[in-house]
Amino acid sequence: MKTVLTIAGSDSSGGAGIQADIKTITCNGVFATSAITALTAQNTVGVQGIFEVTPEFLAQQIDSVFTDIRPDAVKIGMVSSIELINAIADRLVFYKAQNIVVDPVMVATSGAKLISDDAIAVLKEKLLPLAGVVTPNIPEAQILADMKIESAQDMEKAAEFISQKFGCSVLLKGGHNLNDANDYLYDKSGKGFWFNGKRIDNPNTHGTGCTLSSAIASGLAKGFSMEESVRNAKDYISKALGAMLDLGKGSGPMMHNFMLAE
Repeated sequence: MKTVLTIAGSDSSGGAGIQADIKTITCNGVFATSAITALTAQNTVGVQGIFEVTPEFLAQQIDSVFTDIRPDAVKIGMVSSIELINAIADRLVFYKAQNIVVDPVMVATSGAKLISDDAIAVLKEKLLPLAGVVTPNIPEAQILADMKIESAQDMEKAAEFISQKFGCSVLLKGGHNLNDANDYLYDKSGKGFWFNGKRIDNPNTHGTGCTLSSAIASGLAKGFSMEESVRNAKDYISKALGAMLDLGKGSGPMMHNFMLAE
């Protein structure tokens, strides 16, 4: 049994964060372990509170996992403070972690920046160079590449720039009124691949970024190539969205366990 460690925040409503990651990893046939960066009080309409763990306790969680059930891949989600980013980077370097997937959660769907400029600088310096693949959306890629992205050609240019700057593969996600569900993978080997997705008319998209990155990590843990892992992850998320689960008063979660539904 292959294993994936997810390092992310907890979502009390179960649609994103650690909860979405564990469901996704499990439904992709891999064993999930976790290190929680923060507890959140949130639901489908917003975040009501955040309680961060200490860097020391986060490092202790990572130590506990690596010294007993060493992960075949690591997925990193939202980390908002410099101290936590440093703690993660230190432990991953120490254990020589492999197949690291970083979902650089920096900008909310509304356009609001979620972490400080100082924390973004440390993320760039410490975490992104450790990544096997980074999965930014368009607003996040604009920050990482320091350029406007207004076309498919801009997506290709930005992904190549980010890849060469940090030495990792880049999956630049479409959406945000550009390319709908079409994503672009620039492999660190220098090859580019478009993944054309079918746009699904489902307003319940809470946790899509968490789910996609966890599904990619699951594929890498099982030994699939980067291209295969992304293709399988896109297929999984399309089916989870296509199941049309409708929970909550806002943007609800997907049905991660669509294959188990009666």
